[in-house]
Amino acid sequence: MGRRARTRRVATTAALLATAMTISLAAGCTTPGEGRDDGRPPTREQDQSPEQTPTATDSVLAVKIDNIRRARPQTGIAAADIVYVEQVEGGLSRLMAVYATKLPKAVGPVRSARESDLELLRQFDEPTLAFSGAQRKLLPLIDKAPLNAQPPGETSGAYYRGTDKPAPHNLYLRPARLLSSAPGPGALTTTGFRYGAAPSGGTADTSETVRYPAASFTFSWSESRGRWLVSQDGAPTVQTDGKRLAPATVVVQYVKIRKSDYHDSNGNYTPYTETVGSGKAKVLRDGRAYDVGWKRATPTDGTEFTTEHGSPVNFAKGQVWVVYAKAV
Repeated sequence: MGRRARTRRVATTAALLATAMTISLAAGCTTPGEGRDDGRPPTREQDQSPEQTPTATDSVLAVKIDNIRRARPQTGIAAADIVYVEQVEGGLSRLMAVYATKLPKAVGPVRSARESDLELLRQFDEPTLAFSGAQRKLLPLIDKAPLNAQPPGETSGAYYRGTDKPAPHNLYLRPARLLSSAPGPGALTTTGFRYGAAPSGGTADTSETVRYPAASFTFSWSESRGRWLVSQDGAPTVQTDGKRLAPATVVVQYVKIRKSDYHDSNGNYTPYTETVGSGKAKVLRDGRAYDVGWKRATPTDGTEFTTEHGSPVNFAKGQVWVVYAKAV
């Protein structure tokens, strides 16, 4: 059965999260203001169920990553080709890690999907989306979206509960259970990103900070590594293996962030990040900052970044972080 057919099955996500593998839609959030996760991770016994054959794919794997303090350090983010940063309830942040050229052994902690994710992912050709759950009213939209939805219970053995953190911040994904192999760099050509020599101009820049109401990101240029070192909330961002996260390119993309139709049990509405449209951005690469424009005409288009003269802006080879900041 093709990936598109699997996403069209009746109640693919809702039924699995509600009944299969004893996964419940009743799990709440442990942090005031953070979005509600309606899907609980599988138990250890469920994780021991027979392994299924991974799907052969030519599209990316996107994983929603928990990013509050209790979820850190995280696992597998350094292997991602792109990391998107979005604002969620309570002014906190969440990550979406996109994998095309490499699949790490494990990724996590995995958390819930948001409405904005569906628009962002339309740029890819039927991507696989790994997420812990979603609000009930959002589940039908996920079922109808042109993607391969992979919450817990969809594929046997894909998720497991770690012992390093308390629930719900300990749900991890085994990417190899979902994809037979990494799709390769060709799966990223739909993003609109261009890689190559740096554009002319720009200004010397060794540190940039992006602030959300309850979170902050600082990117500091390391000349010796040729990368931007990531810090969050004033502390260096490292993985569980001790590796410091250090993208080659950072894009601070200024977008409209509005209230969506969905809210958590505390009445906090989910922010909706509009990634279709146009606006301003700042591209950080090679220790310099470039003020550029961005444009994405439709959800199925990638995002173009251009200079004030309309020339395409190349990114440095390596991991890219795109941080969505509120336009003012």
